[in-house]
Amino acid sequence: MTKLNLKTSGISKLLPKTSKPASAPGTVTYIGKKQEQPVKLHMIDYNETDFTEKDLVSLTECLPFKESPTVTWLNYTGVHDIQNINEVGEIFQIHPLVLSDIANTTQRPKVEEYDNHIFIVIKMSYFKENTGEVFLEQVSLLLGKDYVISFQENDTDVLDGLRERIRNGKGKVRRLGSDYLLYCIIDSVVDHYFSVLENIGGQIELLEEELMLNASQELLSKIYRLKQELIYLRKSIWPMREVVNTIQRCEHDLINEGIYVYMRDVYDHTIQVVETVETFRDMTSGMLDLYLSTMSNKMNEIMKVLTIFAAIFIPLTFIAGIYGMNFEFMPELKWRFSYPAWWVFTIALALIMLVYFKKKKWI
Repeated sequence: MTKLNLKTSGISKLLPKTSKPASAPGTVTYIGKKQEQPVKLHMIDYNETDFTEKDLVSLTECLPFKESPTVTWLNYTGVHDIQNINEVGEIFQIHPLVLSDIANTTQRPKVEEYDNHIFIVIKMSYFKENTGEVFLEQVSLLLGKDYVISFQENDTDVLDGLRERIRNGKGKVRRLGSDYLLYCIIDSVVDHYFSVLENIGGQIELLEEELMLNASQELLSKIYRLKQELIYLRKSIWPMREVVNTIQRCEHDLINEGIYVYMRDVYDHTIQVVETVETFRDMTSGMLDLYLSTMSNKMNEIMKVLTIFAAIFIPLTFIAGIYGMNFEFMPELKWRFSYPAWWVFTIALALIMLVYFKKKKWI
C-alpha cells in the first residue's frame, strides 16, 4: 500500500479561489489550476437501437443531433478555454451565470433549475497511488431535453464503465432518456468514493500498526496529513447529499418521476460515504490521542527511572556528604575497616531500596 506523501499540506486544497473583484456577474473567467492541454470534445449519441460515438473538432458537428429524439452526451475535457464555454452557451441557450460557474472549478456542489435546463455541480474523487493523495475534480453537468453536457477538468475520470455500458447496450441506459443518463453519471461518481475510501482505510490500518510499534514524530505528521485529506474529502461529499436530495424533490419537466427511485439509491450511497468519512475522521482523531498518550507514557517511564535513581542516590549522597565534612572528631574515620564498611552499607542500602520499590510495584 502506498504511503501518504507529506510534502504538501492539505490545508491549501481547502482554500477557495474567487474571481476578481472587478468582474461583473456572469463574466466567464477561468478559475483553477493552470492547464495547457487542448480541450477535447467527445460525443455519444444513442437510443435503444442506434449508437454513434466520435470525437468532435468543434461543437457545430453535433448540431444535427441536437434536434433528434436520440439522447446525446457531450463531454468536454478542459474548462480553461472560455471560447468553448461561450459557444455552448450560445448554441444551447445557457444562462451566463451557469457559464461562469462552469469555468470556476472551485464551486461547491449544487443544483440550479432553469426553464430549459438544469445545472449541477459535483465533485469527482480519485486516489493517486504514486503519491497517496486524494484529488477532487469538479464536474459540471447540464441536463436538457434529450441531451447531457458534462464538463470536467482533466482526462482522468470514473465514467469509462458507463461509456462501456452504453456501447454494449447493457442495462437500462440505452432504453431510457437523458435524465437516466444524468443519474448514471452521478451514481458512477458517488460510487467511486467507496474506492477512494478503501484506499484511505488501508492507509489507516498501516498507520495503526506503525503506531503500536513505533510512535515517532514522522508518524504524527502522517496521521495529521491523513486527517487533512479526510477533511478535504468531507468538504466535497457533504454537499453531495444536498445535490441528490434536491434532484429527488425536483419537479422539473426534464426529470421523469421514475428517476426519483434511482436517485434515492444514490442518496443512500452518499449517506454511507459521509458516515464512512466521519468514522475515518474519528479513527484518525483517536490515533492522534493514542499517539499523545503513548508519548506521555514513554515520558512517564523515563521520569520514573530517573526518579528511582535519584531516590537511591539521595541517601547515599547524604552519607557521603557527612563524612566529607572533614570534622576533627569523627572516630569512625580512624577505624581500620571504615572504608569497606561504608561501601557495604551504601550497597546494602541501595539494594534494600530496590527491593522495596519492587515490592511496591514501582519498578
